[in-house]
Amino acid sequence: MGKQPAAVVGVGQTHHRAKREDVSMAGLCREAIDRALEDAQLTLDDIDAIVVGKAPDLFEGVMMPELFLAESLGAAGKPLLRVHTAGSVGGSTAIVAASLVQAGVHERVLTIAYEKQSESNAMWALSVPVPFSMPVHAGAGGYFAPHVRSYIRRSGAPTHIGAIVAAKDRNNALRNPYAHLRNPDTTVESVLASQMLWDPIRYDETCPSSDGACALVIVSEDVAASSPNPAWIHGTVMRSEATTAAERDQVNPQASRDAAAALWKQAGITNPIEEIDAAEIYVPFSWFEPMWLESLGFAEEGAGWQLTESGATAMDGKIPVNCSGGVLSSNPIGASGMLRFAEAALQVRGAAGEHQVDGARKALGHAYGGGSQFFAMWVVGADKPA
Repeated sequence: MGKQPAAVVGVGQTHHRAKREDVSMAGLCREAIDRALEDAQLTLDDIDAIVVGKAPDLFEGVMMPELFLAESLGAAGKPLLRVHTAGSVGGSTAIVAASLVQAGVHERVLTIAYEKQSESNAMWALSVPVPFSMPVHAGAGGYFAPHVRSYIRRSGAPTHIGAIVAAKDRNNALRNPYAHLRNPDTTVESVLASQMLWDPIRYDETCPSSDGACALVIVSEDVAASSPNPAWIHGTVMRSEATTAAERDQVNPQASRDAAAALWKQAGITNPIEEIDAAEIYVPFSWFEPMWLESLGFAEEGAGWQLTESGATAMDGKIPVNCSGGVLSSNPIGASGMLRFAEAALQVRGAAGEHQVDGARKALGHAYGGGSQFFAMWVVGADKPA
């Protein structure tokens, strides 16, 4: 028996900020949950199961937070699952929740992902200690900067491409009332003038550290029938590969290419750039936009930067990318992947507000995590899958 139809009927998120001192972790989660349930016109009593995800416990220093969060998540007396796949966890968590509906196990599943980064220091949690030596890199930027340099060398991309992405996403964020960074007047020139952090990654080409959460309500075909604008799930996929292996291509990982190929096949898409109306791609450092455009099949290998430079990824372009402002504008790590999935759902529901892409019918949600080794993606559509 194949997968049963499933749809997103409720989307909720918090206002993302550097420090949400007004709420606890539980309060942060409930803020997103309550908005998702209100959007779905359901209550916690209607929910069959809860799936929660977040990034490594080390980020906040709270081991197994699902233990103390169970009651506030509304999970008492119900199944509660936790998912963890590093930075991609928000996407993976949504896919696990969708799978419970598509398998016919449950009819109404609530999924929530969050991060309260202000209560720890992800930068140092991600730094590799080298005994008796100065650290060779620091934080995620230190890890990914060599991959960006490799991409520039391989593709011949001009060095201002990353600034184009950063200026676009920061200006898109001005249309998103939930975005963390709302920096008016960001231009390519102002990004290029910002401080170099991890050569070639500049300060304004880097994601912030955010407190925030996102929640989705995913339901069966029968339940979705009462929703005015369900986002139907057309395809979901996850792939993994080893962190360190001599043959790895970390600019264009095999797991990413395999995941994209499987996703397009599952969703019946043969030409992604012609058939996808909006894409929310996990871009924590601006150069990852052209890199993932190639890996996902929107551009030929080595030509992703040309797509970005042409303006095709702008809100009014051929393939609008990160109209919400993306990870570059809001980055509660554990929730960042689910936010990409949620924004894709909002686009096809016609509910994205000022960052709505006119006429969006199919959208991509994308997340990656670890050392570019975990990938989670889905395609959602305004119409039920054939």
